[in-house]
Amino acid sequence: MLEYPYTAYYKQQQGYLGMEYFDARRKPHNVGKIIAALVLTTVCIFVLKQSPGFGGNSVFSRHEPGVTHVLVTGGAGYIGSHAALRLLKDNYRVTIVDNLSRGNMGAVKVLQGLFPQPGRLQFIFADLGDQKSVNKIFAENAFDAVMHFAAVAYVGESTLEPLRYYHNITSNTLLILEAMASHGVKTLIYSSTCATYGEPEKMPITEATPQFPINPYGKAKKMAEDIILDFSKSKGADMAVMILRYFNVIGSDPEGRLGEAPRPELREHGRISGACFDAALGVIPGLKVKGTDYPTADGTCIRDYIDVTDLVDAHVKALNKAEPRKVGIYNVGTGRGRSVNEFVDACKKATGVNIKIEYLSRRPGDYAEVYSDPTKINKELNWTAQYTDLKESLSVAWRWQKSHPHGYGPN
Repeated sequence: MLEYPYTAYYKQQQGYLGMEYFDARRKPHNVGKIIAALVLTTVCIFVLKQSPGFGGNSVFSRHEPGVTHVLVTGGAGYIGSHAALRLLKDNYRVTIVDNLSRGNMGAVKVLQGLFPQPGRLQFIFADLGDQKSVNKIFAENAFDAVMHFAAVAYVGESTLEPLRYYHNITSNTLLILEAMASHGVKTLIYSSTCATYGEPEKMPITEATPQFPINPYGKAKKMAEDIILDFSKSKGADMAVMILRYFNVIGSDPEGRLGEAPRPELREHGRISGACFDAALGVIPGLKVKGTDYPTADGTCIRDYIDVTDLVDAHVKALNKAEPRKVGIYNVGTGRGRSVNEFVDACKKATGVNIKIEYLSRRPGDYAEVYSDPTKINKELNWTAQYTDLKESLSVAWRWQKSHPHGYGPN
C-alpha cells in the first residue's frame, strides 16, 4: 500500500516521542531540562512580543499624536530621495516604497545612515503595479499622507513605449488611490508635470492654461490627474489633494549627500543636466542638442529649470497646507525660461569643461517653449524659488557628480 508522506512523518514522530518517554522514565533528570527549556522559550517569546516590529506592532503601524507618517512612493529616485531627506529633516516619519527599477538603493542607504533612529525611516521593496503588495503595505502601516512620485518620466522613452507609461503612471496611481480609500488615508500630494499642458499658445503657463499633452508621458500624467480629481469629488472621499505640475528639475542637495544617478541605459532619454555632466566627465564624447529650428530666439527649446531643493520645499509646503475636501493645483517653476544653448553655456562654466556640442534634429514629442507663471503658488503656499542661479545649481550638482562618477554604485 502506498503510504502518504505525512503518515510516514507522523510515525517517525511517534517513534521519536516514544523513545523520549522511555528515556524520561530511565533518566528523571531529563524532565527538568525539558521544563527549563520550555520556560526559557516562553520567556523569549514574551520578550519578542513586547519588542517593536514583532507581529505588526511596529511604530510604523500605528498613528501617534504629533507624528505625521508620510508614504513616499519612488523615494529611492532623484526627486523622491530629496523629498524624503527634507521630510526627515523636518521630523516626519517616512516610509519609502520603490521597486528600484529607476531608483537607487544607495540613496536609501544614505538616508538610513543620516536617520538611523527607530521609527524615523523604513524602506519597502515593492512594485506599485502589484495590487496585493500595495494593499499589504497600506494594511501594515498607518500612513497619514502620501507623496506619490513613483513614475517613469522620460518624454522620448514614452513615445517608444507608450503602454508602459500608461500602466506605470495611470494604472499605478489608480491602485494607490484604491488603497488610500480602503485604508482611510485622506491626504495626497501628487507629482505631476508641465508636460500635461502640451504646447500652449500663450506664455507663461498658468494653472488655467488648457491641458493638451502631446506625448504619452504628459497624457498619462493628465489621465492620473483626472482620476484623482474625479475621486476627490466623490461622496465621502473627504480627500485633501495637492497636484504639483513642475518643470525641468536640476541641481542636488546643497550639502552633497544626494544627487541624480540615472541608470547608464537610460542616459539617452535623461535630463539635459545629466548629459552635460556625462560629457564633462568623458563618459560620452559630447553633448547632443536635439533641435535647432524651433521658433525661439536661438532656435533651441526654452524651458523653466527648477532646482530640486526648491521643488521639495514646494511639496512640504503643499503637505502643510492640504485641507480635507479641497484640491490645490500649482505650477512649480521659476517663471523664467532659458534656452538649451543658455543651459549648455551655464554647464560649461559650472564644470570648467569646454564640452563638445553636436546639433541634431528634433526629439519626438518635444515642444518649443515652456515656462511657468508661479503667481498662484507664491500667493497661496507662500512659496518662491530661491535657487534660481542656473550656473550655481549646476555647480552644486557637478560637485556631487565628480565625487560619484559611478553614481551610488550597484543596487
